Amino acid sequence: MDTTTAESEVTGLCRDLLRIDTTNTGDQRTTVGERAAAEYVAEKLGEVGIESRLLESAPKRANLIARIPGADPSRGALLVHGHLDVVPADASEWSVPPFSGEEKDGYLWGRGAVDMKDFDAMVLSVVREWRRTGYVPPRDIVLAYTADEEAGMEYGSQWLVRNHPDEFEGCTEAIGEVGGYSYTVNDDLRLYLVQTAEKGLDWLRVHATGRPGHGSFIHDDNAVTALAEAVARVGRHRFPTIVTPTVRAFLEQVSDALEIDLDPEEPELAVAKLGPIANLIGATLRNTANPTRLEAGYKDNVIPGRASATIDCRTLPGHADAFLRELRDVIGPDLEIEHMHQQSAVETSFDGALVDAMGAALRAEDPGARTVPYLMSGGTDAKAFATLGIRCFGFAPLRLPPDLNFSALFHGIDERVPVEGLKFGVRVLDRLLRNS
Repeated sequence: MDTTTAESEVTGLCRDLLRIDTTNTGDQRTTVGERAAAEYVAEKLGEVGIESRLLESAPKRANLIARIPGADPSRGALLVHGHLDVVPADASEWSVPPFSGEEKDGYLWGRGAVDMKDFDAMVLSVVREWRRTGYVPPRDIVLAYTADEEAGMEYGSQWLVRNHPDEFEGCTEAIGEVGGYSYTVNDDLRLYLVQTAEKGLDWLRVHATGRPGHGSFIHDDNAVTALAEAVARVGRHRFPTIVTPTVRAFLEQVSDALEIDLDPEEPELAVAKLGPIANLIGATLRNTANPTRLEAGYKDNVIPGRASATIDCRTLPGHADAFLRELRDVIGPDLEIEHMHQQSAVETSFDGALVDAMGAALRAEDPGARTVPYLMSGGTDAKAFATLGIRCFGFAPLRLPPDLNFSALFHGIDERVPVEGLKFGVRVLDRLLRNS
């Protein structure tokens, strides 16, 4: 008799996934491993009789879809999604090899440990136990393991919703990454942040033009100078504070939990008291525009006729148009703005049976749990799935050590996940999916 449980095998599944290098460089020629990881998931699903499909958007850029029938097919299905790709890691900066999946000091280490092979493994372990024990969930569960989340989703979720929307037929709600993790207030109270909104994304290229010429001449029409001045203005500009409904709800609940006064006119005062997650939340109080790349010239003594910069812009729900007008004023009228990649902000309300079930599942494992909604400053595959009318939440449950700077682990050096946190996540996820 097979006595394997989801809780007992989740660490091994996560370790296996971490050892598959799925680095997404953003360049089709050098991105590796996504198909190998998808094939691994397909194999593990197949071992227990769960059929899945691999859908390739380009050579080796594989996405996996599986549908687990529920007891009541008339109910809306729940989409559970996770990406398999990871950002690059420089091994020379790490304490352990980033694709070793090494376990030490109570953690499982490796690139993707929290972003997001931990949740990938949790989901896989839960549905494998269901099939071994014959359990049927109350409604259809659609699993999506995607490629390319880390570089714009064009080969992953965006491609899936454009080319295979039928795979998500009937899905009304979804859960995915960057939510459901704990922030310790005191021994008796932990806030679990549930993502209900994401900022919009707009990657811009700004181009300045001028008169090319010899580098030894006096030159007043220099494209590099014009670009540098504009980029400096953008980098130093602070956009105004805007408290969105999600951020207001978060701040009100946090202020109550921390027993501090909330001044709606100066929300930074409340955010500053949040310790390790202050940076994560602080970025949700305003639109942001950060220069990330510069390109100009082809020879040291030649003044080029064109210079370009990349600006990473993140916009609050409902404020993209006003942001672009303000950004244009900052950049100035003479530079060209090119939109390379745009994705709209996502926001849903913090209510309904699924939200109630999240809170109940957490409290069953942690009596000190209290769920709060929050707006994420980055982006996830939810941006694509929301275009199908699916309500998307970030809920990948983890109970974290109070002293762990969790937000710094995303794309950070020595990324790692607590092993006990993985097991806690499995128990919460299993309870949620059985009662939602």
